[in-house]
Amino acid sequence: MRNNRQRSGPPRLYLIPVLSKALDILELLQTENQAKSLEEIFQRTNISKTTVYRILKTFTHRGYLAQSENGLYRLVARPRKVRFGFGGESSEMPFSEAVRESLAAAAASAGVDLLVLDNKYDAATALKNAEEFVRQAVDLVIEFQIDQRIAPAIADKIHGAGIPLIAVDIPHPHATFLGVDNYRVGHEAGVFLAQHAKHNWRGEVSWAVGLDIQEAGPLVHSRITGAFAGIRSKLPELRDEKYVSLNAEGLRGKGHRLIRDFLRKHPNQRGVLVAAATDTSALGALQAVREAKRESDVAIVGQDCIPEALDELAVPGSCFIASVSHEAASYGPQLLQLGLAILNGQSAPPYNYIKHKLVASNRPKKARAAR
Repeated sequence: MRNNRQRSGPPRLYLIPVLSKALDILELLQTENQAKSLEEIFQRTNISKTTVYRILKTFTHRGYLAQSENGLYRLVARPRKVRFGFGGESSEMPFSEAVRESLAAAAASAGVDLLVLDNKYDAATALKNAEEFVRQAVDLVIEFQIDQRIAPAIADKIHGAGIPLIAVDIPHPHATFLGVDNYRVGHEAGVFLAQHAKHNWRGEVSWAVGLDIQEAGPLVHSRITGAFAGIRSKLPELRDEKYVSLNAEGLRGKGHRLIRDFLRKHPNQRGVLVAAATDTSALGALQAVREAKRESDVAIVGQDCIPEALDELAVPGSCFIASVSHEAASYGPQLLQLGLAILNGQSAPPYNYIKHKLVASNRPKKARAAR
């Protein structure tokens, strides 16, 4: 016989307590329609101050609230989700892809839609992509493209449409900059190269070669300027004519050809220091050195710490001795934070720098015998 008795007690409520508290705060701000401080919201809702703080920060991060300079929180009209456009440097460049992945993860976490277009390491493509961002009326553009010569045209189109712009690594007019301190990362690479020469070659250096990216303009060129300054600080006796800057364009094939030709031109000279603006061009240089069987004569330091470079640092006897990490994983969160702050009307510094660190091989080195 089926039991028809009804269950006693109140019906079970499937509620999420912290979500209810968040809605209480949102409804308070909506009902009273005026900015309030954290303390005032805490007093009015009787929710713990720590929880109120975290809820307010989450709403601000997601763009539902804005925080003024005096610390007050107010509602922000959100007719739709915020949409950012990202012009990636190239899907074939490992560092560019790492930045894209970091940004995509941060956007998903922040509830921001992200339109990604590939600039393909090409100025004309980057300009077309800028036009597409304008056509689709994104809320903010994050531009990562290598050619500074096209930067004014790209920035003019975006600025003309009233869209805020963040430039990654390469400055653009009208744009807020986010990237590494190019001179400083270069200087640390140069100092490390010079110290390697002093420890392993007794300071005997014939050449300091910089693999530059001339198209990227003076700010990125300062990676090589900084590297040469770092070498000079430790090896002041190396004459100015022994410093050579070559335009590898940040590319592997170009780095390979330039260093191959340089070594052929100087077949008997030892102690060649190579500072590369990217790991990609550095790995091309490494290939040329190995083909010439000159690894004992050359030391190379790159920039970016892409996975292949990190693998190379573990190879016994490699002349690829270090790379400066630009911490690609940190770009996404910082770009999202900066972009949302700009959209919320907060002031942003014109230049914003990513932290970096030099990553070196831990392999023991043998000092080279004097000739």
